[in-house]
Amino acid sequence: MTNSTLSTFRLIGMVHLPPLPGSPGSLDSMHAIIGRAVGEARMLASAGFDAVIVENFGDAPFAADSVPPETVAAMSIVADHVVRAAGVPVGVNVLRNDAISALAVAAASGASFIRVNVLSGACATDQGVITGRAHEILRRRAALCRGVAIAADVHVKHAVPINQPDIGLAAEETAHRAGADALIVSGSGTGKRTDLGEARRVRDAVADRPLWIGSGVTADNVGDYLGIADGVIVGTWLKEGGVTTAPLDMQKVETLIRAAKAARP
Repeated sequence: MTNSTLSTFRLIGMVHLPPLPGSPGSLDSMHAIIGRAVGEARMLASAGFDAVIVENFGDAPFAADSVPPETVAAMSIVADHVVRAAGVPVGVNVLRNDAISALAVAAASGASFIRVNVLSGACATDQGVITGRAHEILRRRAALCRGVAIAADVHVKHAVPINQPDIGLAAEETAHRAGADALIVSGSGTGKRTDLGEARRVRDAVADRPLWIGSGVTADNVGDYLGIADGVIVGTWLKEGGVTTAPLDMQKVETLIRAAKAARP
């Protein structure tokens, strides 16, 4: 998948998976997990979303950078069903920062891109210090699934950057030294508003990569974000009651679609 294709994704919807087999909160069968993921992906695609990301959000507390094999197996099965059912490009994010497993899931399922929370530099997080492994990730991609794109966060949420506090310089390093195909700027946490000033600084620093807003998008502010970024990732606001783990609220989905269309140049 090329940068030019990634730049056409204006609306990217989140498919937050419930706890998968082996995680502390696991209760649902794989059949139920697959059914919910496929249903949400289809609803988002039918409403007008350009892509979706499958993420193991329910697996908290997260491993820092190496999930167990049962998580890779479960996500591969779910992603395969979503890819075949959604009708739009599918991304994979293996939390907290297991990009190697995300590539494996993408290769097995036919997903088009992965999200990497820390591709470059180092961040202090609730999982400890996470260090980017761009050299290993890009080499594994070249060997395993060369066509899978990498969308990488700059100053990722739920983290404090250690090596490069300047978000513009961090963006340059993530794109030009670490090799990210697209950049993501988020707020401080899941569902938290992304600072428009920070998004502008990343846009100004790196003009040759697609830019996505990673959190805090609502129908009220989607026009502001799309005035700066190529696309927005939306999850929490679309759920019933604004709760990340709740089912989709289709009225909110349709409201966001209308607001995004109104913002189109």
